[in-house]
Amino acid sequence: MFGYVTICEPELKRKDYRKYKAYYCGLCRTLKENHGNLGQMTLSYDMTFAVILLTSLYETLTKEEEHRCKVHPLKKQKMLQNSITEYVADMNVLLAYYHMKDDWDDERKVSGFIGTKILERKVRKLIKKYPRQSQAIKEALKQLVELEKSNCTDIDATSGCFGRLLGEVLVYEEDMWEPRLREIGFYLGKFIYIMDAYEDLEQDLKDGNYNPLKHLNKQQNYEEVCHQMLCMMIAEASVQFEKLPCLLDIDILRNILYDGVWMKYRKLQQQKNISEEKKNDKESI
Repeated sequence: MFGYVTICEPELKRKDYRKYKAYYCGLCRTLKENHGNLGQMTLSYDMTFAVILLTSLYETLTKEEEHRCKVHPLKKQKMLQNSITEYVADMNVLLAYYHMKDDWDDERKVSGFIGTKILERKVRKLIKKYPRQSQAIKEALKQLVELEKSNCTDIDATSGCFGRLLGEVLVYEEDMWEPRLREIGFYLGKFIYIMDAYEDLEQDLKDGNYNPLKHLNKQQNYEEVCHQMLCMMIAEASVQFEKLPCLLDIDILRNILYDGVWMKYRKLQQQKNISEEKKNDKESI
């Protein structure tokens, strides 16, 4: 994952920030316990949101413990863990495995080969445990790779692949909440993909790498179009979210959806403004 679906810390109450951090640390510990060091390295803010959302929706019994870790060896950290944490950790590893497998199959990246070999035994068990999610992740990533290889310029098509993937991951149970969870995941997934393309565009242009926004970048209203797309994705996800009966940690969830998801975008805008000012200063000299 990419880390775009996170909190806006300044706008979050301290108690809510501490609880968010406890969910994050709980997911980190679960990844370590169940999937080892490589599994732990797949930790992301995006999947922490999934833990909090599903825990709130299903009102899952959660245990709180304190543990030390490599990052915090001196002071014990509060950690929240439950059955949802276990599920999301498993999904994290499945996503990481198929991503690394594609890296090896398509680009012969050694890191991808090593990663898949380390996770292979665990992933075989996860595929049997989660056949629906596993098949959806595999098919979505395969289709995405094919579109990217064909140099597809349809951002709706490419982002849709990642949207379907995340939508399936958010469906914890095939129950009455399935349609709305799938919609939330779909639009959040599209937002993440578009944001990643938006952030990487300048470097991809320099390196000659694929980026679905290259053709849009030639338009004068490029920034406006990108902003509109991102707003539409979050708006659609938020509409479906508000239809869920989530009460637990609702302030954290709304902080993420209405403010936190824009943290990286705002930072990129600030960087662009600074670069533009420096450019103008040089031209005026």
